[in-house]
Amino acid sequence: MIAAAARFLRAHLAAKWVWIAVLCGALYSIYVVRVNHLDDRLYFYATTHPLFQGADEQSVWLPAYRVMIDAKPVSGIRNNLSGLTYDPDRDLLWAVTNGPNELFALSKTGEVLQRHPLEGFHDVEAVSYLGDDRLILSEERRQALVVVPVPQAGQTLKRDGYKGLTIDYGEGDNDGYEGLAYDLAGDRLYIAKERRPVRLLEITGLRASLDGDFSLDIQDRSTLVRKKVFATDLSSVVFDQRSGHLILLSDESKLLIEIGNDDKVVSFRSLAAGVAGLKASVPQAEGVTIDAEGNIYIVSEPNLFYSFERS
Repeated sequence: MIAAAARFLRAHLAAKWVWIAVLCGALYSIYVVRVNHLDDRLYFYATTHPLFQGADEQSVWLPAYRVMIDAKPVSGIRNNLSGLTYDPDRDLLWAVTNGPNELFALSKTGEVLQRHPLEGFHDVEAVSYLGDDRLILSEERRQALVVVPVPQAGQTLKRDGYKGLTIDYGEGDNDGYEGLAYDLAGDRLYIAKERRPVRLLEITGLRASLDGDFSLDIQDRSTLVRKKVFATDLSSVVFDQRSGHLILLSDESKLLIEIGNDDKVVSFRSLAAGVAGLKASVPQAEGVTIDAEGNIYIVSEPNLFYSFERS
């Protein structure tokens, strides 16, 4: 009788531990789903996939994009390839590195056309084209924005010769501004802060202020990102001039996310292996831009180049 009771007790304890293990596993699964926004991704996949909803011709419509140039090493750049922007006046791309700090002109197939040392600049992470032959650069650790002219071939740009704007949130040396995007028609500059916490700022009147009419207005759009964007970081941003939509790039979540004029998610595209024709996941996506034809370009550290076309 004692032996039977002992067997019953052991079986009861074993069953109890099984249920505890199942409960712990379930709680951990829920945690992983929420932290990585997997439930949000599933919801938006169902509501934006072409099988469930027709492609929106007025939007960028990221599900239709497929990779054309896949993980091409950029010859002449060894490390730290970061921000990226499209220059419609020259039909080329501008990119930056922060070790050393340099500005590069790239072809739309990822070839280096020009390189320009950035003397006196510190930790340059992002670049955007402002029109009128001007670029704006972001110094991450200084949380500073610097406007420079489009350089001539072989020209070195010196930091002390150009106007700058500092927006200091006091949130850490390496948690400054990672992405810049400019709306040429609306004179709006978008600034993306990667994490701790994720931020999205909108500055209007920048170009007008540079031309003498000082009328800057800074709005914090971070609530939009934290509540509606299912990504764990924000490494870059681009404004699509044709649709008027923002495209956000998340390195950690390996996502492109399109935000419409009503601040709602319109579409998204994973940058994981096997999606959009990618042979491997984009390893460390740092910059994104879009050209006048709607082609999307991404650069990834240390020196990889991608292009995507809408099919």
